[in-house]
Amino acid sequence: MAGDGSVVPADPGAMTVVKKKTQSSRSWILIDASGHGSLLDVDKYAIMNRVQIHARDLRILDPLLSYPSTILGREKAIVLNLEHIKAIITAEEVLLRDPTDENVIPVVEELQRRLPRLSAGLQQQGDSKEYLGGQNDAEAAEEDESPFEFRALEVALEAICSFLAARTTELEMAAYPALDELTSKISSRNLDRVRKLKSAMTRLTARVQKVRDELEQLLDDDDDMADLYLSRKGGSSSPVSGSGAANWFAASPTIGSKISRASRASVATVRLDENDVEELEMLLEAYFSEIDHTLNKLTTLREYIDDTEDYINIQLDNHRNQLIQLELFLSSGTVCLSFYALVTAIFGMNIPYTWNQDHGYMFKWVVITAGLFSALTLVTITAYARKKGLIGS
Repeated sequence: MAGDGSVVPADPGAMTVVKKKTQSSRSWILIDASGHGSLLDVDKYAIMNRVQIHARDLRILDPLLSYPSTILGREKAIVLNLEHIKAIITAEEVLLRDPTDENVIPVVEELQRRLPRLSAGLQQQGDSKEYLGGQNDAEAAEEDESPFEFRALEVALEAICSFLAARTTELEMAAYPALDELTSKISSRNLDRVRKLKSAMTRLTARVQKVRDELEQLLDDDDDMADLYLSRKGGSSSPVSGSGAANWFAASPTIGSKISRASRASVATVRLDENDVEELEMLLEAYFSEIDHTLNKLTTLREYIDDTEDYINIQLDNHRNQLIQLELFLSSGTVCLSFYALVTAIFGMNIPYTWNQDHGYMFKWVVITAGLFSALTLVTITAYARKKGLIGS
């Protein structure tokens, strides 16, 4: 089958039960402008000829290789590598890798749901001329759609931003209680738990940072954004009119809530020409703000972890200082006791002293005094240690 490059229709309901062993032979799904999906049983050379990209571009999408998040604009395709979303977008179709992956299945379903909007919108536009001829320009604008490649790109960006935001929320729900518990009780178990959470946060921060950097790099270069206008480069007129751009942002569940009416009105007055990238720039800016917000949440979590570490270090330094004070106190008591031990040792020697005659009672008094002093010193040290919390009550 791989040799003749056959195409097999995809059943969305059955995709979830496909085993991983079939992914090697059917590792791509093709979704056209009508939203129909087909599993491709082809090799990489057929993919390269179909979308006209180089082998180095296809290598970026290899799941066995570790490449950073990338959005590349080519002559007739957009190469998209965003975490688990590895896709090739053309002006008429989307090629998505590993369609049976549990994280990719929702993206496939969303593409199949939102890509057919263009044809449906055009049909509704014809109907509106017959039945709704008296509507104003704003209502007629709702029948237009954005270019195919932008709608596919929007689905991918929305999916990856939602995915990373969900992972960040899960990490926050686990990290903050663990840090509070560590603050109240320092133990090996709590320390190991926080260490694992900090490692997970570091890895997640790096993933979010890569996506943010790629979007920022695109926003900083108008030429790179212009390369993503596949419909314009293909010579076909864009289905987006000025009012259609305004409706696109209004219809999008993520973009519509982020862009004001004034911004949409300004887009409606823009005439799409060869150097105009404002439509794509607004799309990227919206998702850049969302991924930047996720990164800020991770930065706040890192600062909270650092503050907790500083607090624990202060606590440990305080206990260390208390131990040093106790050690100094014990050393002073030992010096005091050593004087009485010296006296006791002198009296215990079997050496004839002239002043020792008829004074045997002195030894008893010295031993009794030294014992009382030792007991008093022990009680004082014990009370001091309990006051400082070095020993239990």
